[in-house]
Amino acid sequence: MHQLLLNRDIYDEVMEKRLPEARRFVWIVTADIKDLHLDSGHGFEPLLALLSRLVESGVGVRLIHAKEPGPRFRKHFDDYPELFKSELFDRILCPRVHTKAIIIDGVGAFVGSANLTGAGLGAKHKDSRNFEAGFWFEDREQLAELMAWVDSLYLGEQCGNCRRREYCPDPIDEMN
Repeated sequence: MHQLLLNRDIYDEVMEKRLPEARRFVWIVTADIKDLHLDSGHGFEPLLALLSRLVESGVGVRLIHAKEPGPRFRKHFDDYPELFKSELFDRILCPRVHTKAIIIDGVGAFVGSANLTGAGLGAKHKDSRNFEAGFWFEDREQLAELMAWVDSLYLGEQCGNCRRREYCPDPIDEMN
């Protein structure tokens, strides 16, 4: 199954419907990361609150991003100690990442133009949002290929040959 998602449909389908249903793992890859908020049914809360609840319920979360998060994201991050205490949550910084993808439980993925920001994936008003497009898909072969590629980023397999290494604050392969 492939489903084209445009603008607010990305938020409704991926962030509101599918992400909270994760049971095993969530892998998020984005270039930019800011203080994205989601409708909790009782107002809006940072995405970090949902990620913290997922981790507390045993869901592994990998967040791979290209630059330091915005100041409000960093401030809210400290409000969710589960994220920096749990081995189920991991953040990797790679300045070359420009991909935007969310993989949920290895059964479905969103790939598109939207960064992990309020204007990209958040519940912003239609007149305040970015114009975004992407696909939700559940094809097993494509999922396996995407997951293998994201896993290679996570493991730092490209770090050794990276020609942008001098700009990398924490080369992954040096952690091993």
